[in-house]
Amino acid sequence: MEIRLVIPTKEMKDDALAFKQEFLDHGETTINGSELLDQMDSYEDWLASVTANTDPETVNPDWVVTDTFFAEDETGKIVGIIDFRHELNGFLKDFGNSGYSVRPTERRKGYATKMLGMLRGVAKDAGLPSLQLSVERTNEPSVKTIVKNGGVYERSFEHDGEPADIYRIFM
Repeated sequence: MEIRLVIPTKEMKDDALAFKQEFLDHGETTINGSELLDQMDSYEDWLASVTANTDPETVNPDWVVTDTFFAEDETGKIVGIIDFRHELNGFLKDFGNSGYSVRPTERRKGYATKMLGMLRGVAKDAGLPSLQLSVERTNEPSVKTIVKNGGVYERSFEHDGEPADIYRIFM
């Protein structure tokens, strides 16, 4: 299984909208790591926001500098999405440097583990000594993904009344 992380482009609109629709078709309204793709009505507006947020000069004042990547398989199909937040602000202190999602029909194939492993390289190149990730305790597949990538339990917190844990992945 080969994947590559690619920066979203306008040419990816149809594939990106199909990716988003698959989550909705499966009753999932949140796409973690998508920088609000799940909430945007316009792909063009989402792409403009994602692009602006990659630069300290144009990042939305409510965000931190963030790189968002689609994960494509060897056929070019979008199988996942992952973001990299270069720093943490007060809001993100319990969430971390990255969020990610794999499209429902592509889960349990190792894509999330591979995506997070590839993101470690991006973070290392950006000079981060570690990545902080949060996960709801009941999300066993994501816990396994984080641990497979060297995640070490750091602390717990509560999010929307649910127990969640913070893990740290050292470079």
